[in-house]
Amino acid sequence: MSAVPKPIYNADQYLALEESAEYRSQFYFGEIFAMAGASRRHNIAAGNVYAIIHAQLRGRRCEIYQNDMRVKVNADFYTYPDIVIVCGEPQIEKKNGENLLNPTVLIEVLSPSTEKFDRGDKFRYYRLMPSLREYVLVSQNRVNVEHYFRQEDNSWLFTAMNDEDEVLELPSVSCSVNVRDIYDKVDLTEESLDLR
Repeated sequence: MSAVPKPIYNADQYLALEESAEYRSQFYFGEIFAMAGASRRHNIAAGNVYAIIHAQLRGRRCEIYQNDMRVKVNADFYTYPDIVIVCGEPQIEKKNGENLLNPTVLIEVLSPSTEKFDRGDKFRYYRLMPSLREYVLVSQNRVNVEHYFRQEDNSWLFTAMNDEDEVLELPSVSCSVNVRDIYDKVDLTEESLDLR
């Protein structure tokens, strides 16, 4: 018996389905992928980063979103990054909800099921977004924060932080986050049970 082929959708079909869906899904070149719930560690690390940066952006022309801001990477790729920062005027495509077109910083908390994609194809397409200045990957299983910063020549400067005494600097939004604070209350001793 042959396997049933996975259905292929276009972006309009995906957006229509997403508008009434009970859970969020990512659209990637014709395929729709349900986004599984995240672990405690994932949520705590993402929440810590969000809270620290949110406080620093008060009174500035920047907005920060956690989990539920859909980003249109291109016509074939819509996703929900863990944290999105946009400075200046947000460009929103109002089509079956709101789709942000011009993120300044994207932050992903890595999970076993998404790490390969977050490091690989996802970042490859993120880099094609002209507005994107910085991309940050946060491990939830060990102290490890990776920062990519777009240079004037369009190359990307990579910095890794593996020590709680280091500081994540986000020059494009003039924010800084102590690595120790990212991992506040994140239990790095327990086994990873993350589904996302």
